[in-house]
Amino acid sequence: MSVTDPIADMITRIRNAVMVGKTSVSIPASKMKMDIAKILDYEGFVSSYDVKSETPKDSSIEINLHYWGKKDPGINGLKRISKPGLRIYVNKNEIPKVFGNRGVAVLSTNKGVMTGAEARRQGVGGEVLFYVW
Repeated sequence: MSVTDPIADMITRIRNAVMVGKTSVSIPASKMKMDIAKILDYEGFVSSYDVKSETPKDSSIEINLHYWGKKDPGINGLKRISKPGLRIYVNKNEIPKVFGNRGVAVLSTNKGVMTGAEARRQGVGGEVLFYVW
């Protein structure tokens, strides 16, 4: 079965795993999803990620979720912004700040997938993929 929006599928899997208190979630791998997992790990929203690869076609990403206390997740919310039916692009001066810089906007730019703060530093705009806080 093919997925029409793989990024939304990834976000939904992470959101559902956090809501039920899972410690890890497995997601089918792609280059963009690995870049997103790297950003979530670097920003401290997840503990770690690992690429499980039996064959390149069947590879998956195992994301270990981060919890502050016993039940306090590192990810409080995820919101998909740009969708296949309505792409949202911003230039370098319009990059949004999420929850007063307590959250992160993830952008797809011509220099790769990066956070909004990194895109501001490099002076590039792009497609706003999602917000995480």
